[in-house]
Amino acid sequence: MAPRGRPRAFDREAALGAAMELFWLKGYTATSLTELCGAMGINAPSLYAAFGSKEALYQSALAFYAERATPLIWGRLDEIPTARAAIADMLMASAAALPGGAKPAGCMVTLSNVGQEGEGRLGALVQKARSDGLALVAARIARAIAEGELPASVDAESLARFYTCVQQGMSIQARDGASRAELEAIARTAMAAWPGVTSPEEARSAPLAPLVR
Repeated sequence: MAPRGRPRAFDREAALGAAMELFWLKGYTATSLTELCGAMGINAPSLYAAFGSKEALYQSALAFYAERATPLIWGRLDEIPTARAAIADMLMASAAALPGGAKPAGCMVTLSNVGQEGEGRLGALVQKARSDGLALVAARIARAIAEGELPASVDAESLARFYTCVQQGMSIQARDGASRAELEAIARTAMAAWPGVTSPEEARSAPLAPLVR
């Protein structure tokens, strides 16, 4: 009979999820190995055997977060027919997800200051994750210009940065306790700045209604 392999003593995905939430809540430097081991239900040798190092664990946790957050917030940008409705959907989805509850409030990527904590390589990964969100918004706006929804005179990069900045700011507001309704109000106000919107009534039109998520 072939020898049986030694079973893994813990659920790797569950442990990674616990580490992700701890990093998300406290940040990289403030999270100790003792806290990580306690949250993950493993000892330090098992942590190192499974993930290699605290730095590598953070990288895995960041990827784990992105796999789950990206479809929730950014996943419909290309599906919705107009860019205005797509950007509104992104902000409303953020308003629904960011207040937390069972999970920490805010966005792990937006709130991370790992680059300022002396971890250059990890900081570059976080910066790229933020840039990826900006690139998705910029691509959707560029498409709107190409399709004639927006005039060619629109500064696509500035518009993309504006709405990305709003979404990131909503994350900070959520961490400070803003409710879903308060975040939705921010989203509606931001959409009043969309090129061609001429009145508050238009800014509050149907595509900006709160989404069920």
